[in-house]
Amino acid sequence: MATEADGVLIIVGDATETVDTLYPILRLQEDGFRAVVAAPRKRRYQMVLHEIPQTGWEITREYEGYTIQADVAFADVQPEAYVGIFFSGGRAPEYIRYDPDLVRITRYFFEHDKPAASVCHGVEIPAYAGVVEGRTMACVPKCRFDLEVCGGIYSEETWAIDRNLVSGRTWHDHGRYMRHWIELLKAERQRMLGTQDA
Repeated sequence: MATEADGVLIIVGDATETVDTLYPILRLQEDGFRAVVAAPRKRRYQMVLHEIPQTGWEITREYEGYTIQADVAFADVQPEAYVGIFFSGGRAPEYIRYDPDLVRITRYFFEHDKPAASVCHGVEIPAYAGVVEGRTMACVPKCRFDLEVCGGIYSEETWAIDRNLVSGRTWHDHGRYMRHWIELLKAERQRMLGTQDA
């Protein structure tokens, strides 16, 4: 059942990875949360599909995926109204991480220990926002440098939990770490509802 404490931000931009994004949106819906897609502007964004083909390629190949409509622009987000945040992967984080409102939003969730999750290239956003120092995260190996140069600790495992932060290496790991993020969101929802009742 929807409540005032049910919104969770899903951070996207053009070239956000499709499976990175849609899986958490559907999981949130299953547990009664409202997935709120946030992006640089309130418009439709082109998602992509990433895979390393079995033959002929040693790097990620990109295909066009579905499109997704942003519900809110970063500039209009009041982070205190949301239960948690998810940083999707794909190429989008490389470009949107410099948005000052996204930096503001990201810092809020870490300063208040609210549930945050990241997958694949999503690490580039909290890394740029300066909130990963001393934090253990899983991310795609090619983003290890982005994490470590900003003071984070690269997990050799495919997923990691560090207090309010849950992270996975790629969308293949959603099934391993997503339930832990959902549990954090449920606890935060209860805390927020208790605060509203007080």
